[in-house]
Amino acid sequence: MLDPKKLEDIAKQISNAVPPGVKSMAGEAEQRIKQVLQSQLSKLDFVSREEFDVQSQVLIRTREKLEAMEARIAELEKQHSGGNA
Repeated sequence: MLDPKKLEDIAKQISNAVPPGVKSMAGEAEQRIKQVLQSQLSKLDFVSREEFDVQSQVLIRTREKLEAMEARIAELEKQHSGGNA
């Protein structure tokens, strides 16, 4: 999800572009715009930065385990082939 602060900034920019005669409704319009933006963005297939970071760490640990297993298998294969020679 996008940073709520960025959503607020976008909503403020939009409300600041409203003509002066409509300024009295700017606060209400800003809130409504934020709600619409958040609603639409929540429908997109995004992951949070926190979830991305967690999954990145899981991937790093998995890769390390895979590399260790590959090295161990190579060592066992080396011992096995050396014993038969």
